[in-house]
Amino acid sequence: MIKLIDKKLLVGLEIGTTKIVTIVGEVLPDGMINVIGIGESLSRGMDKGGVNNLELVVQCVKKAINQAELMADCQIESVYLALSGQHISCQNEIGIVPISEEEVTQEDVDTVVHTAQSVRMRDEHRILHVIPQEYAIDYQEGIKNPVGLSGVRMQAKVHLITCHNDMAKNIVKVVSRCGLKVDQLIFAGLASSLAVLTEDERELGVCIVDIGGGTMDIAIYTNGALRYSKVIPYAGYIVTSDIAYAFGTPPADAEAIKLSKGCVVESLTVEDEIVEVPSVGGRLPQNLQLKTLTEIVELRYTELLNLVNDEILQFQNSLSKNNVKYHLAAGIVLTGGASQINGLAACAQGVFHAKVRIGHPIYISDSIKTIQGSSYSTVVGLLHYGKEYRMNNQKSMKQRSSVNIWLKKINRWLKKEF
Repeated sequence: MIKLIDKKLLVGLEIGTTKIVTIVGEVLPDGMINVIGIGESLSRGMDKGGVNNLELVVQCVKKAINQAELMADCQIESVYLALSGQHISCQNEIGIVPISEEEVTQEDVDTVVHTAQSVRMRDEHRILHVIPQEYAIDYQEGIKNPVGLSGVRMQAKVHLITCHNDMAKNIVKVVSRCGLKVDQLIFAGLASSLAVLTEDERELGVCIVDIGGGTMDIAIYTNGALRYSKVIPYAGYIVTSDIAYAFGTPPADAEAIKLSKGCVVESLTVEDEIVEVPSVGGRLPQNLQLKTLTEIVELRYTELLNLVNDEILQFQNSLSKNNVKYHLAAGIVLTGGASQINGLAACAQGVFHAKVRIGHPIYISDSIKTIQGSSYSTVVGLLHYGKEYRMNNQKSMKQRSSVNIWLKKINRWLKKEF
């Protein structure tokens, strides 16, 4: 078995409320990601993005890791790990610095971003991501890349995503107990957006909602930059629970019924169709009208979508007060495992009064068809994040190397002179 580092592969790990997924991918010459291994297991010991039984979660993660290693024929040593949960929050900050030379250098950019993130965090919270939105030099605003431009003073607007330190430690501890390292901890909503959204959507304004089992991760982009992040601690499993309680059926069977027969638009169901529902305790199955199931599913999904809509309206109001454009011309993109239900796009259009599409991972090869489903958006996005992270690290290493070579030449020259 080949070690992962020898093949320069990327590994993404998503520890969700209902399932755990590990994928192994390689970056192709054209920038596409080719997934060569996948491992899955049911999730036990997780609740709404948080660990509530460490040993159970470790067992499930090991199972998913072993499957991926076997399929990819490699030994996994480290992973890019997704993080979600109600403890995640965001804030937009501004940093201002004088420009040190005649034109902006990368060092100036790093300094102004560092200044922007040097704000007081909530107690027990730490910064997860610092994402630049745009720059301004003197009176010129809306600059995407300021390097090489001239000016006196530079301003940076950044989006900070923070998380509770102990919640992050707990999920990292799961990975450590499996004998692995964490390359980077990544907000699940950010990962999903990297896998699903196009550049045009980010520029026009878009809201992506990853509807998982225990949480809904929201990310809103305008003018090409991330402006708002949020996690809502209600998602697909609450629909499953409603079905289980209403019909007296085991949760596993309720989930299967939801996926196979569930619909969120009553007009799309056959009015007199009957669905067989298993009962608990060895009782005989029940025969119920599909219309009854649709009523339950539609009601709960409408409530979930309205929770998202409330967040969007709140975000838009905050921007309008600051005279910032907030129109989401590209509409809403729904993804995640719980987005795979019949009629969801039509139902969502009625709630958001905007364009809606169901998002699937893009920019990946089709070697494994399963990965193209919307339930894999987060874990595929982890590979996209890992690709960019590795490229940026290599770039900075080259820059440091060239500076060191230049300093050595100067040093040799000075020794000759004196």
